[in-house]
Amino acid sequence: MQRLHDQCVVMLSQDSFYRGLTPKELEDVKTYNFDHPDAFDRAAMVACLKDLRDMKVVEVPEYDFNTHQRSSRTRRVEPADVVIMEGIMVLHMEEVRDMLNMKIYVDTDDDVRLARRIQRDVAMRGRDVAGVIEQYTKFVKPAFDTFVAPSRKHADVIIPWGCHDDNFVAIDLITEHIRMKLQQHDLRRIYHNLEVIPSNFQIRGMHTIIRDKTTNKADFVFYADRLLRLVVEAGLGHLPFREKSVVTPTGHQYVGVDFAKKLCGVSIIRSGESMENALRACCKGVKIGKILVHRELLRPDKLNDSQLRASRRVGDNLVEQELIYEKLPGDIAERHVLLLDPILATGNSAARAIQVLLQKGVEEARILFLALIAAPQGIEMICRQFPRVKVITSEIDAGIDEHTFQVVPGVGEFGDRYFCD
Repeated sequence: MQRLHDQCVVMLSQDSFYRGLTPKELEDVKTYNFDHPDAFDRAAMVACLKDLRDMKVVEVPEYDFNTHQRSSRTRRVEPADVVIMEGIMVLHMEEVRDMLNMKIYVDTDDDVRLARRIQRDVAMRGRDVAGVIEQYTKFVKPAFDTFVAPSRKHADVIIPWGCHDDNFVAIDLITEHIRMKLQQHDLRRIYHNLEVIPSNFQIRGMHTIIRDKTTNKADFVFYADRLLRLVVEAGLGHLPFREKSVVTPTGHQYVGVDFAKKLCGVSIIRSGESMENALRACCKGVKIGKILVHRELLRPDKLNDSQLRASRRVGDNLVEQELIYEKLPGDIAERHVLLLDPILATGNSAARAIQVLLQKGVEEARILFLALIAAPQGIEMICRQFPRVKVITSEIDAGIDEHTFQVVPGVGEFGDRYFCD
């Protein structure tokens, strides 16, 4: 919090969300296990985090460790750029863990934990040393071994014990990571599988040209091709590689990397075909496949029973039928796939195309979806529904027009502007 002094940061403690004990539990409070996950009100914890994430003011409960009940007082917490949630069970609770953008486990020696607990409980909670040690032996240590220690496997960062007070390297790494996240688009902070190409005046200038409705076809294609190649290059940078050594013409060794093998580009017809030249220019001899997702409104009496079952009714007299055409390499299941579509709008066609690839045996983690421009609605659909698919775009637009379903401000009908005279 001190390092992020230029940002708004709030701290939440898991201890605030202890549930009040029932009368029966209070009768023999010494046998109650406060170090079990069931001792916490998970629903209240999750609701609090969701409200803060939605930029709402929350009233955080205060727990009275002497009466073992929630106090009548609450702590008012305003929305913040950064919310730190601390507690021994935070990484154990899946519903809480899934809401975190960064997960940190601070390891500590057993003796240090016991010493700190004695000091805290005697000074702040009015307990005696013998009682603290008995509770530690009976409940705390077993709970640590069962719930807390195993949760370190979920951590993005593990800070080793013995150097907490002066571990400036760990603190620097964490704060710099947070600052980097704060500079990104809101969706980039939420979805780790979303990548937005860093912008500069060259990229902004080219976007300005292709978005201008007065731009002629030749200029539109020229600058669109330049931008599409940048997106393709960014996508290729996320493919796996292996180290490779070569000898240069000077007779010296150069240690570099070897490109990933077995690539395949798959364009979503029709605008996706505009990205094929950019991919071919970057990957010599790359195989290209195609997927067409077409939806049309038809009268039910024009379809047979099987077609009706595969359709979606959109009114009393109309049904929507989805037609899928695909032409893919026979060994596509063994390949890394770059799925190509310059405009990601609602995400419906992209999601359907990804499902086709999955049905063909392609691993989800081997699919990269490349788009020139993306709407938040499409990003949320793909990133949430397919968390292992990498989505790469050059710009995120404001949204989708509810009448035309086009991305706004957008570029209009990309395929028409690229292919038609």
